[in-house]
Amino acid sequence: MSNPAPRPDDQGEKAVPDGGGRGFLGKLGARMAAPRPETAPGIQTREALLLLQNYEESGQGWFWSTDADGRLTYITQYVAEQMGRTATALLGASFSDLFLPVDSHGERQRTLPFLLTKQSKFDELPLRCAFEGDQRWWAVSGRPHFDGGGRFTGYRGSGIDITAQRRSAEDASRLAMYDSLTGLANRFNISKKLDTTLAAFAQQQRSCAIMLLDLDRFKQVNDTLGHPAGDALLKQVAERLLKIVGDKEMVSRLGGDEFQIILPDIEDRGKLGDMASDIINSLSQPYSVEGSRCIIGASVGVAISPFDGDNSDNLVRNADLALYAAKGNGRGRFSFYSSDLHQSAEDRRALEGDLRDALARGEMALSYQPIVNAKTNTVTGMEALVRWTHPERGPISPALFIPIAEEANLIWALGEWVLRKATEDAAAWPGEMRVAVNVSPIQFANAELPKIVTHALAASGLPPAQLELEITESVFLGDSAETSHMFKALKGLGVRLALDDFGTGYSSLGYLQSAPFDKIKIDQSFVRGATEAGSRNGAIIAAIVALAEALEMETTAEGIESLDQLDLIRKLNVSHVQGYVYSKPVSNDELLRHAESGNWTIKPTGPARQRTDRFHMFRKVGAIHDNHRYAVVMRNLSATGAFIEGIMDVPLGTQFVIDFGEGQLVTGTVRRSKQHQQGIEFETSMVSDGNGGLCTRHRVSPYLIAAAAQHSGGLSLPMFTTTSDWTGK
Repeated sequence: MSNPAPRPDDQGEKAVPDGGGRGFLGKLGARMAAPRPETAPGIQTREALLLLQNYEESGQGWFWSTDADGRLTYITQYVAEQMGRTATALLGASFSDLFLPVDSHGERQRTLPFLLTKQSKFDELPLRCAFEGDQRWWAVSGRPHFDGGGRFTGYRGSGIDITAQRRSAEDASRLAMYDSLTGLANRFNISKKLDTTLAAFAQQQRSCAIMLLDLDRFKQVNDTLGHPAGDALLKQVAERLLKIVGDKEMVSRLGGDEFQIILPDIEDRGKLGDMASDIINSLSQPYSVEGSRCIIGASVGVAISPFDGDNSDNLVRNADLALYAAKGNGRGRFSFYSSDLHQSAEDRRALEGDLRDALARGEMALSYQPIVNAKTNTVTGMEALVRWTHPERGPISPALFIPIAEEANLIWALGEWVLRKATEDAAAWPGEMRVAVNVSPIQFANAELPKIVTHALAASGLPPAQLELEITESVFLGDSAETSHMFKALKGLGVRLALDDFGTGYSSLGYLQSAPFDKIKIDQSFVRGATEAGSRNGAIIAAIVALAEALEMETTAEGIESLDQLDLIRKLNVSHVQGYVYSKPVSNDELLRHAESGNWTIKPTGPARQRTDRFHMFRKVGAIHDNHRYAVVMRNLSATGAFIEGIMDVPLGTQFVIDFGEGQLVTGTVRRSKQHQQGIEFETSMVSDGNGGLCTRHRVSPYLIAAAAQHSGGLSLPMFTTTSDWTGK
C-alpha cells in the first residue's frame, strides 16, 4: 500500500519558500496560507500572522524575543541586516549587547539590563545600535512572559526606527543651545553654564572670570559691504577667539556682534589683561571677506567672581559696565570692573547732555603742542588739541568726551569748529608754521568734509599747504572706492595728509602705496619702551623710518618725554618730535609770544632716562603696619611704587600693606622718608587696568577675608603681611 501524499504542513521548512528572508513569522505565515480545513479561530490566527508578516516586511517595525537568560530566540531579519548581521547569526546573542550602554550617550533612564533583570515591562525605550558604523536609534518595547506555573520564560517585544526623530531632536536641541552662524554656544547656553559654574565654585571657594566683547566698527561693515559679508566676518571672529581661548564650550556669541567668554579659575588680572590684549590685537588684524579687506576692532570688559559678583546676573552686569567704560575711553581697549564705574557711567551720561551745549556756551578751546625738527630743535608746526572746561567740573579729558561726541553724533559739529578755529589761529602765526588737525573716521566718511575744509581755508586765508590733516588707519575699514575718492579730493585741495598712530594694530604697507600721505606719525607706545633693555621697539621705529624715507614721507615720533628717548629717536633718523621733552600744549596767546620772531627754537629738557609712568593723584588709601591702619593720601603712583603723605617720621625699611580698596592690597617698603611724606617701593609690580591706569595683579578673596575675620575676631587685613599671604598663591 502506497503512502499518502504528504500534507503541506508535513513537508518541513525547506519545502516552503521563506519569502526572501522574511524570518520566522514569514515562514509560519506561508505555512498557514496553505489550503486546509480551518475553524474560525484558526482563520483569525492565520490573518493575524499574515498581518504581522506584512508589518515586518513594510519596515515600519520589527519583533524580537528572548529566553529566560535574555538571549535572542527571534529577531526580524531586516533589522539584523541593518545591524550588519543575519537573524540566524544573532540567535543566542544577549539582547542587551545589541545596544550601547545608556551612559555612553547621556540618556537619563533605567538601563535595558536593569529592566530585563527586574522582569519589568517597558515601552518605547530609546536605544542606540552598538555595532560600529550603525548610528540608528530604536524605540524598543518589551513584555515579560511566564509559563502556566508562573515561571519566567523570557521576553517578547517590538521596536521601531526613531533615527530621524532623534536627529531632528538633536538638531533642535543644538539650535536651542548653539549659535547657528558661528557654532559657538548661544546666550541661553552660556548663561546656564555660568549659573552652574558659579554655584559650584562658590561652594569650592574658587574664582571665575568672564569677558564681554563688543566689536568696534562692525556696523560699518554691514552698512558698506552688506549683511552676508557681516556674517562671514563674524565666523572669522569666532575662529580667532577659539584660537586664543581654546575651549569652544566657554566661548559664546550673545547676538549681533557681542561675545562672552567664561574663564574658570583665573583671577590674575595680569593674565586676564594679557589675554584681553591678545584678543583685541587678534580681532583688529585685517580680514578678507568676499574679496574685500575689512578692519574692525574690539573692546573688552572683565569681571571676576567672587570679587565683582557672586551670581551670574551681577557678574554679567558688572562686566557689561566694564565694557561700557572700555568703549567710552576710546575703544580698542579692555577694562576691569570696579565699583566706581557705576558713578562713572552716570557721570558720562550727564556729560553727554552737557556736551551738546558746550560749543554754544563757549566752553571749548584749542591748545597747541609744538612739532619740532629733531635735528635743529626748531618748531615747524603745531598740533591742535581740543579742550573742554566744564562750568562745574573743570577740565574734562578729551579721552572721555571725544568718544561721547562720536556716539552722540556730535563729532561732526565739534570737528568742524576745531577745523575753523585752528585755521583761523594759524593764519595769524608768524612764518610758515603748519597746523595739524585730527580728523575722526566719522568725519572722514562724510562726503561734505572737502567742502568744510575748503570753507575753513577760504574764511581764514591760510594757505592749504600749511594745513595738515591727521587721519588714523581705521579709515581703511573696507578699502572702498569712497576712501580713495576722499583722499583724492582732499589732496586736490593742496593740504597735507599725515597718517596718525601708525603701528597700533591696523598697519598695512598696501595702503601706504596708494594713499597720498606726506607724513607718518609713530605711535607713542613704540617710543615709551624703546630704551628699555631687550626692547625691539627701536628696530620697529627704524623700519618705519626707512619705509617713510623710501616713500618720501616725513616722520614724527609722539610722546617723547626723556632725553634718552630723544637721543634714540635722533639716532634712528626720525625727522620730527612731539612730546613733553620739548613742550606741553600751550594756548594760542602763549604760542604767539614764543613765535613772534618767526623762528621758535626750544631746548629739550626732562629726565635723563625714561621713568616708569607715574600717575599724579590725590587719593585716600590705607597703610597697614603692625595691626594698625593709617589713613593716608597717595600723591602719585607707578607700577613699582607710590608716594604717600600722612604719617610722621617713618623709619627707612618699614613695611606697609597699602590698601587700595576692593580687596586690592600690595606690600611695600619705605625707601624715602621726610617728615609726613614717604616713598614706597612695592614688593610686586602693579599691572595695567587697560584704561591707562594701574591695578593689583591679585585681590584678596572674600573667602579669605571672611576666614581671616573669623580667625582674628574682626581685624582681618593686618593679618596679611606679605604678597603670598594675601593672594593665596
